[in-house]
Amino acid sequence: MEVAILGIDLAKNTFQLHGADRHGHAVHRSKIRRSELLSMVSSLQPRLIAMEACSSAHHWARRFLAMGIGVRLISPQYVTPFVKTNKNDRNDAEAIVEAACRPAMNFVSVKSVEQQDIQAVHRIRELLVHHRTARAGSRTSR
Repeated sequence: MEVAILGIDLAKNTFQLHGADRHGHAVHRSKIRRSELLSMVSSLQPRLIAMEACSSAHHWARRFLAMGIGVRLISPQYVTPFVKTNKNDRNDAEAIVEAACRPAMNFVSVKSVEQQDIQAVHRIRELLVHHRTARAGSRTSR
């Protein structure tokens, strides 16, 4: 069983895996705990791992890249059209694999820890400016 691409649907405690061969046929499906992820991935030895882009996906991407495995992060808005039936973790993992196999798909670059820190600072500042503007607007309307 050779897993060419492994789609991972990330969650808080359990992750759903969907592995496909180079023809796109499902060869592996499993639900695992966070602590088991690295050992499972090393045993499957996929050539490529695909995940929806989020802050934890960047962390896992850095871990997989250190293991020598290729990683593709996909914006969640591009994965949604590939969910075939009811939205659940298993179907999301399959949709991630489907989306990653598309030749014209746009992927998100993996961010370093420093890049994520800067992004968090910018988001916090934007929120503070929004709150300050909202307060200023409420004071003038009295």
